[in-house]
Amino acid sequence: MANRPIFNSLTQKIPEIRRDLEIIPIRDQNRNLLFFHDALGYVPPNFALDASAGPLLSIFSGAFSLEEISRQLNSEIKKEELLGFVQLLDEHAVLNSRNFQNLSKKTELEFENRKIRKPALVGLSYPENAAELSSFLKGLEEIPDESQSHEKKLNALYAPHLDIRVAKQQYFEAFSAIRNLKPKNVVILATAHYAGHFPQVYEHHPFIGSSKQFQIPGRTFEPDTSTLHKLAENSPENGFTLKDRAHRVEHSIEIHLLFASQVWKHDFTITPILIGSFDELFYHKKGDLAQKIDRFTSQLSDLITEETFVLISGDLSHIGKKFGDEQPASQLREKIEGFDNEFLTISQNGNAENLLKHVGRDYDASRVCGFPPLYTYLKMFPKSNGKLINYYWWDERERESAVSIGSVLY
Repeated sequence: MANRPIFNSLTQKIPEIRRDLEIIPIRDQNRNLLFFHDALGYVPPNFALDASAGPLLSIFSGAFSLEEISRQLNSEIKKEELLGFVQLLDEHAVLNSRNFQNLSKKTELEFENRKIRKPALVGLSYPENAAELSSFLKGLEEIPDESQSHEKKLNALYAPHLDIRVAKQQYFEAFSAIRNLKPKNVVILATAHYAGHFPQVYEHHPFIGSSKQFQIPGRTFEPDTSTLHKLAENSPENGFTLKDRAHRVEHSIEIHLLFASQVWKHDFTITPILIGSFDELFYHKKGDLAQKIDRFTSQLSDLITEETFVLISGDLSHIGKKFGDEQPASQLREKIEGFDNEFLTISQNGNAENLLKHVGRDYDASRVCGFPPLYTYLKMFPKSNGKLINYYWWDERERESAVSIGSVLY
């Protein structure tokens, strides 16, 4: 406890509950619970409270002390009991407190200093045992191989990173198309879902590389340190950084490596690059971000050889009440499918600026997380020709939401 500054005051304002947590009502063994989902993984797995604590949680806004809360409750709960409850939350990284700030800083620095990036989704979205993983992905080899039907050399694949359990067939269709290739290096351009949690690190660095070894069950991928270090030499002008804390819990590269390991058994290096938000482009098409994108894409394209393949990891639209829309996804489907189809058509034609115009027309209202990595690739290779592999709509009806995905082979 001496090394953990757990909150311990009756008169100081209680730190507010972290705003990046998702508190989800669940039912478990005839009990109503509140499950604390922490995308960044600071809160221990499976931490939950009895649902009766819900009204009390609403008081922890950062505006009151325990003394003040006790008076509001008319002494229904003793101050010592309230303090114990606050300390329980603080110990489990629920509050935006000094303890949480110390824990999060320590966690990120320890990750950055490691040489290995361990899988974040193992045991959750897929099995941790290599043999069980192969069984889990059984069926990929049964998809007909169409790679021989392409007259031109295959250069890249745009494919999703949606939970494998709800889109396994779509992954099989996408990755089977590249099974006969044998690249020596694979550049992965992927969505950075969590970079926004670290504005002090990534405010001027939309391109986030990692020089770690990436592990998945039964295999370790070596980084192409030569390419990564050459990109780093031009930082910060090209917006690239090797401060890689955004990779710690990110799934967008990990899922692609799972399928790459199934179709490519030979040794190859990887150049893993997460790409942050490009929203600034909707307002300043020639601003600082646009200049960084131009520099980065020019430099990276010069480093890509005939023996390089590019994986582009991104989903399409995210709509419905889960994502902040007032309407359920079912009422938006027709409109969004029209938007997605145009997005995929423009993507196949390889025109980055038309893609920007299309997404920027409504300021990315449907939250296309695959736009930044795909736009990056099309800026690198503006004459790319793509072929649509599939399009799929995952309807999460219980939450009145949906995510669409698609795959394009270049």
